[in-house]
Order: sequence, then structure tokens, then C-alpha cells
Amino acid sequence: MPFDYDAVIVGSGPNGFSAGITLAQSGLSVLIIEGEDTIGGGVRSAELTQPGIIHDSCSAIFPLTLTSPYLKQLPLEKFGLEWVFSPAEAAHPLDDGSAVTVTRSLDETADRLGRDGDAYRTLMQSIIDDWGAITEDLLGPLPLPPKHPLAFVGFSLLAARPATNLARSYFKEEATRALFAGMAAHSILPLEQLGSGAFGIVLSALAHTTGWPLVKGGSQNLTTSLAEYFKSLGGAITTGNWIQRMEDLPPSRIILLDVTPRQFARIAGEQLSKRYIRQLSRFRYGPGVYKVDYALEAPIPWAAEECLLAATVHLGGTMQEIADSERDAWRGQHSDNPYVLLAQQSLFDPSRAPDGRHTAWAYCHVPNGSTRDMTAIIDDQIERFAPGFKDTVLARSTRTAVQMEEYN
Repeated sequence: MPFDYDAVIVGSGPNGFSAGITLAQSGLSVLIIEGEDTIGGGVRSAELTQPGIIHDSCSAIFPLTLTSPYLKQLPLEKFGLEWVFSPAEAAHPLDDGSAVTVTRSLDETADRLGRDGDAYRTLMQSIIDDWGAITEDLLGPLPLPPKHPLAFVGFSLLAARPATNLARSYFKEEATRALFAGMAAHSILPLEQLGSGAFGIVLSALAHTTGWPLVKGGSQNLTTSLAEYFKSLGGAITTGNWIQRMEDLPPSRIILLDVTPRQFARIAGEQLSKRYIRQLSRFRYGPGVYKVDYALEAPIPWAAEECLLAATVHLGGTMQEIADSERDAWRGQHSDNPYVLLAQQSLFDPSRAPDGRHTAWAYCHVPNGSTRDMTAIIDDQIERFAPGFKDTVLARSTRTAVQMEEYN
């Protein structure tokens, strides 16, 4: 039968575009189909609260992007992508009004950790020295055996450990342990679980190497640059076209579905074995997030002014409190003092809001399928470290875990 395209890809998230670009670079004709009216999947922006104020709908900060062996080879800057960096990569405020910060400089960060400085330097220096080799094996096509076995094995022995175990074995100060826990909690795993320490190590290494950038003008501009490069290679994109079954697709030699296991089973079910369908139906979805986007009349009034230097702020107090919060989400419980990930993009990217206005982006982890409204709890957690925050709020946009899943 005749083919309309060499390849058709369903889903315009970063994975869909990466696949489309790779195929188009090889000279194939490629169509990307998006169900929503806006491309991007989890990499989108919109005016969620007030006109003229740009919020990132899902992802906001991109620590892995600049170190990705695949993404860093793409000429996205030629297609409009601009990165923005804050003076500090991350901040972790504490209840005594102080804060711990991570900057690009390993020595500067270590020097601020008191008696844990040497231990932090020891933990991170070897990882940073081998970072190029580690990322080539960790993020590139899986080589067997690894291209850099010594570096990879050394990293793996550390990364396999639980975050709480790593923090207690290396650090004496509660502030340093809390800082590492905040890094590791990006994993959405119980911090006592094997492998949770990997996230703390990787995110810390990224802070000291390529940094934690945000996208100028909103995350949507990262998607736009991917789309423009894809189109420059001859790729085509359609939006507002939900695919319900394989018969909805135009004829092609290759079909790639950048979708969830449930969607895959629905779309391709007639062509899959009953055994594989059962496996897909048993796929276990992990905890979700409750997200709040804020329009603010002023910057967040942090008790610790160091927090004004970081686009990313981790709110959760001590390591024990963060560990309890993350464990609750896995046990189907909602924490009253959740670990909150917060981004304050407009402090460093004035294009996000009109003069005098600001944005904040925050979420906490909740059980899978949660419909609970966590707005007041997240407000309280921010207010805890920034007295007067609630008085700066002009408007909010919220999504429960179920609403976020439906959106993304």
C-alpha cells in the first residue's frame, strides 16, 4: 500500500520531538500528531492566572537538558531558545531564618556548609571530575559494557544507596542533611528506598557543572525551538487530533507512540498479544503532584535573603520531615507538612510578568489519583519560610493530581 509518511509519531512532548528530529535527520518524512491544540506535552507555558503573566504548565527548571548527550548536540539556540541562570542553582531555607544554597562553585558551596564542607567536597569532587564519562554512559544509548567502567561503577555504588543513608554517613549538620534530602526528593521516592540517593548526587553534580537553567519567556519556548528545528528538517506537525486507535493514523512505515501505557493499550490493543495487554494493564503509576501557580504583586519575602538568589527553592525543613512527607505519598497519605518544590522564574526572567508583578510555581507530592485540594497547605509551607507571602498573592491557578494527569 502507498505510504503518506515514512514515520508517524503520536505525542509532541520532548520524547516525541527527539524521535521526530532523529528520523528527519536521517532523511525520512515524519509527521508528529498532537491531541491538544498546543504542542509540548509537559513542556508548555500559558497565562494561567492573569493576562500577561506567563506560567510554566508542567516543567519549569531543566537541570538535565544541558548535559544530555542528545539534546546538547541540537542547534536549538539558532531556533530561538535562550537559557536563563540564577546566581544560585538552589536554596533550602530553614526554620531559624537561615538558608543553605548551592551555587555553580563546588568550593563556594562547601565553604558555606561549616564542618560538613570537606565531606561535601569529598562526595562531589570525584563525581564532578568524571561527570562527562558518567553522563555518556548514564544518559546516552546504553552501552554494554559501559564505555567508562571505573567511573560508572564508582558512581553506581554511591547512587544505589538510600538518600537518608548517604546523608547520615557523610554529613553531621542537620542543615546539610536537609539540603541533600531536598535534592533527593525530586525522585518522588521514599528517601529510605534504594536508588533515591542517585537523585541527590545527580542534581548536585548538575548544579556544579552545567547548572539549573530556566527558559527565557517560558518553557513553551523550548518546545517551540524543537518544533522549528524539526520543521527545518522537513518534519510536519498537526494539533487538535486525538488518536483513539491505529486506524486513525495515516499510512506509514514506522509508528511511534509517545503515550502512557493505558493509552498505548487502547490505541494499539488489537495488534498486541493478550499477555502484553495484561502487563500494560498492571502497570503501576506512582505518586502524583498537586500544583499551584501564583501571580504575585511582589517577590516572595523570604526570611533568608539567600533564597532570592535561586530560581529553585526546596521547602521542607529537616531531612526527617522531608522523608516523612515523601513516604506518606507512597503510602497513600497526604502530608500536612509536604516537601514543596518552588520556582520563582520572574526574578531572573522579567519577560514572564509585567513590571512590578511576579510569578511563583509550586507543587507537592501526593498519592496517585489524589483529588485533594492542597492549596492552603502549600500556602502555609511557603509562609512558614516567607512571612507575609500570602499578602503578595494576586491570583492562583491550581491542579489536583487527577487534573494534572488529564492535562498532561
